[in-house]
Amino acid sequence: MENFTITQTERLKQLNCENDVLELEFEDSEARNSKFREIEIGRVKKGKENIKNLLKEKHITISDEVGNKLSDWLMSKDYTKVLTPTIISKDQLKAMTIDEENHLFSQVFWIDNNKCLRPMLAPNLYIVMRELKRITNEPVKIFEIGSCFRKESQGARHMNEFTMLNMVELASVEDGKQLDTLKALAHEAMESLGVESYELVIEESAVYGSTLDIEIDGIEVASGSYGPHELDANWDIFDTWVGIGFGIERLAMAINGGSTIKKYGRSINFIDGETMKL
Repeated sequence: MENFTITQTERLKQLNCENDVLELEFEDSEARNSKFREIEIGRVKKGKENIKNLLKEKHITISDEVGNKLSDWLMSKDYTKVLTPTIISKDQLKAMTIDEENHLFSQVFWIDNNKCLRPMLAPNLYIVMRELKRITNEPVKIFEIGSCFRKESQGARHMNEFTMLNMVELASVEDGKQLDTLKALAHEAMESLGVESYELVIEESAVYGSTLDIEIDGIEVASGSYGPHELDANWDIFDTWVGIGFGIERLAMAINGGSTIKKYGRSINFIDGETMKL
C-alpha cells in the first residue's frame, strides 16, 4: 500500500487537510498522485474562497475577532485597556525571577545588556496597577493586548512573536476567594467567545507556582494566577489580585480546529488560517 509522500503530506497540511486525509492509503503511486491532485485542487479553491470572504465580508481575522470579543467582555465589566512599552528592562525580568538560572532567561530576545523585548505582559502591568492604585486608592481593573517575544521551540503551538491579552484586578477580591474568582472569570471569558467545550486545570508555573489553566482539546489557551504571591513584594504590591493571560493565536487555532499556530499569527505567509501559497 502507498501513502502520500512527505512533500505531498506537507502540502496537504499547509492546505488544512485533516489527519484522516493525510493517512489515506492507496494501491499504487498512480492512484495516490491522482488523489493528491484532486484534493489539492479542491483545497486551493476552498482557501481562495475563504480569503475572498475575509476581504469582502468579514474584514477581520479570527485572531483579531478573538481579541476584540475578550476586550469587549472586559470593558463591559469595567476593565480599562492600557498600552505599555514592548521593550522592558533586565531589572523588570529579575523582579519576575527570570534571571540566568531560570530556563525562561534563554528564551529572551535581548536588545542590549539591559533591555529586551518583553516575553510577557506582566512586568509592565505590575507597575501600572500599582501606580493606579496609589493614585486613586481604589481597586484597579485593567487589561492589555499586545505582542510578546520568546525564543521558543518552533512547533505547532509556539511562535517567536505571539499576542497575549492579560487582564488583572487589584484589591477587589476578598482574600481566600481568589481561585473561585479566577474560575468564574475563566467561565465568563469562554462564554464571551462562544466556547462550550474546555477544561480548567491546575498546573505548575516557573514564575507563579500554581496556575489555573484553560485548555481546549488539550491545548493550553490561557493561564490564571493570583496573589498575594511571593513576587508581589518586588513590585510593592500588598493587596489581593487575580489575573489571566490569554494566548490569542492559540485561542484562534483551537476554536477554529487549526493544526498550527503560525496560520493565526502575524505573518506574510498565512492569513486568517489560510496559506498564501494558493
